[in-house]
Amino acid sequence: MSDNSLAFRLSAASFFQEQKHSGFFAGNKVDERLIYIYAPEKDVAHVGDVLRRANIPHAINQYDVSDFAGKTLCFFKRTELSVPQVEFLVNAASAGGQVEALLDYLDRRLNFVEVELLHGDYLLDNNIMRAVNNHGGQWKKRLLDIFLSGLLLLMTLPVWLLTALAIKLESPGPVFFRQRRTGLFNQEFDIIKFRSMRLDAEKDGARWASKNDSRITRVGSFIRKTRIDELPQLINVLKGEMSLIGPRPEREVFIRDLEKQVPFYRFRHMVKPGITGLAQVKYTYGSSVEDAMYKHRHDIYYIKHQSGWMDFHILLQTLRIVVTGQGV
Repeated sequence: MSDNSLAFRLSAASFFQEQKHSGFFAGNKVDERLIYIYAPEKDVAHVGDVLRRANIPHAINQYDVSDFAGKTLCFFKRTELSVPQVEFLVNAASAGGQVEALLDYLDRRLNFVEVELLHGDYLLDNNIMRAVNNHGGQWKKRLLDIFLSGLLLLMTLPVWLLTALAIKLESPGPVFFRQRRTGLFNQEFDIIKFRSMRLDAEKDGARWASKNDSRITRVGSFIRKTRIDELPQLINVLKGEMSLIGPRPEREVFIRDLEKQVPFYRFRHMVKPGITGLAQVKYTYGSSVEDAMYKHRHDIYYIKHQSGWMDFHILLQTLRIVVTGQGV
């Protein structure tokens, strides 16, 4: 993945700057201590490059450390470490050092998963798989989805009627727009939205929506900024195809390209897609591979840390976006 995109470099830089002043949604101080990292030799250059761009002080594969008290030692790709490296880390832990996976450390410090360092060992870690396979928690979430989506549907019926009327008055064509998306366990389904583009929006083939997209109607621009266009997906939630909170479902035609460049992109299909999600309140509509990479950081973070408390915060942030019209 190249970081040559100016938009990506600027957004990444501003995000890291933001983290010096805020935590998940506010408040946490960033620990500026030097961290010691132990990684397979073939990965040293890549790990160092990512950490330098994140402005994280570090030393890689340094073995002359004697006093481990108060020091943080991180391992990368544990199953590929040499026997001496593993023994060094075990001895460090027994001498008072804080030893943990590098991605776990960055997860806590940056409040997203650094997907450029993502690897299979991390995704198969017990913490992530436990969150994914928490069937009791999933049932509770399903019941809450049914209750809240039904309630929201009733409360927003006047908005549905006004939106449908506005769409009909501005342009010919259907009020609703259906599109195949990929959801839980790579199963495709038809997502339902209020139509926000012209009927011939994809006459030249599928492409991402972008800011100031000429295909978007005037009504469409408003309902996208306020997320009103997403309201019909409450029907998808009631049908069990989506959840209120989760990674946004993408089109298979884009996924096939994205998975070639974004590490483990399909892992996001381990949970139901959502009407809104952590990536949506942290970022805007994506229109490039770099945007998808940025959002993937938050989607994987959500999958690992998903909870009722996090869902509540995401709903509050989504409400703020709806009220202020900060979407694009």
